[in-house]
Amino acid sequence: MLMIVLVGSFFAAAGLTGLVRRYALSRAVIDTPNERSLHAVPTPRGGGLAIALVVLAVHAYCVAHGLLPRLSGLAWGGAAGALAALGWLDDHRPLGPGLRFTVQALILGAALMVMGGPPGLSTSATLAVLACGVVGLVWFVNLYNFMDGSDGLAGCQAVLSALLLAILAAGAGDRGMACVGLALAGASAGFLRWNLPPARIFLGDVGSYFIGGYLGLYGWQVVARGDALWPWLIVLAPFITDATLTLGRRMLRGERWWTAHRAHAYQRLVTAGWSHGLVALVFVALGLPMAGMAYAAFHQPPLGPWLALSAYALAVTMWRIIIIFTSRRSTP
Repeated sequence: MLMIVLVGSFFAAAGLTGLVRRYALSRAVIDTPNERSLHAVPTPRGGGLAIALVVLAVHAYCVAHGLLPRLSGLAWGGAAGALAALGWLDDHRPLGPGLRFTVQALILGAALMVMGGPPGLSTSATLAVLACGVVGLVWFVNLYNFMDGSDGLAGCQAVLSALLLAILAAGAGDRGMACVGLALAGASAGFLRWNLPPARIFLGDVGSYFIGGYLGLYGWQVVARGDALWPWLIVLAPFITDATLTLGRRMLRGERWWTAHRAHAYQRLVTAGWSHGLVALVFVALGLPMAGMAYAAFHQPPLGPWLALSAYALAVTMWRIIIIFTSRRSTP
């Protein structure tokens, strides 16, 4: 069954992405290059809708057949679907950051209230964890959006992360979590057929909001049932590090961090002359040892904090090297 989910999701998303591309071209849902863009050709956006539809179909099947807990599964899928709908609207008519962040917080807050917090906490501690969870997940959704700016990059990260999480779930005998993880990995790979350089369609806000929200709520589901979050944190370290350090740097400089820019490490590599394909390959190469550390953290829980520390130390070091390298390249 698991292989059917993976392969079926790939072909379904690949086919649906082509249909979404035709729709985007007919309705002029197009990313037009500007001074902050990394692409030079007007390109349709919104291809992530295909990923959302395929994953939500598999998710609904898992809930209906008892492979995922009914209440928390409905909250998880419903919130991810609502985020996708918000992104679809944003792709057609850009929303202001205040409205966008507020709606995201409301959607995710409602989901976490239903899914609950870690077991064994007092009421006040649970509420505090839920509040922190909302802030963290809103950040993660937008983090994924910020990192979706180079052909193939966000899709490759989704494939790698979801596939690793699915392998871990399957090894633990959790067919539901394995199924939805494989659905996300397969659907993201199907989308990549259209998004690898040179991209014929972009993920769009619908895709980045959905993937960020779905992966984030996947992590919360792990927390809510009392399991360690270390594997999730480790495998996503490259994306979390680049987005967090870059935006933190911009905040400290007093810049308008929520506006479009070219300050992320991956953006700086492209503007320094690297191809989109090479940048995606670098992030995949960095992600592979992260996946190995995440696998080890899952099977050796006491090592989880130390492996996470090592993963983020490596990611921060690589980020700093890229910043220095690209700064020297841009210096006359």
